[in-house]
Amino acid sequence: MHLTQSKPLPEQIHQLMLYPKETPIVMVNILRFKKKIEKLNKTGKEIYSEYYEKAKVFIAKSGAKLIWKGAVASTVIGDSTNQPDLIFLVEYPTADHFLNIVSNPAYQKIAESRNIAIEYGGLIACETLK
Repeated sequence: MHLTQSKPLPEQIHQLMLYPKETPIVMVNILRFKKKIEKLNKTGKEIYSEYYEKAKVFIAKSGAKLIWKGAVASTVIGDSTNQPDLIFLVEYPTADHFLNIVSNPAYQKIAESRNIAIEYGGLIACETLK
């Protein structure tokens, strides 16, 4: 997980906009926190927790819901020296519900804390298979 990108690229947003309308989407969040943010004298985990408390309001208003959240205990297959700290899944009624959140200026103000807090922040859009 060597990713420095903290915001979606325009082509990534475009791809998400092509997702089938009226179809729920699950966002898989894979996060590794910075150990310490010196200028704020806090850990990445602390800053992310503060961000998440504020972001929950936007998530709830969109009709989305947290499906599952967990700390990584260990890696069974893969690079166990470079594992994430936290993984969680949020289901949105549609991709547009997610896009409405991330384009909201009020959300964008708090999202900077997310970017400061994380060393790695993968976000993967998934369609539920039947």
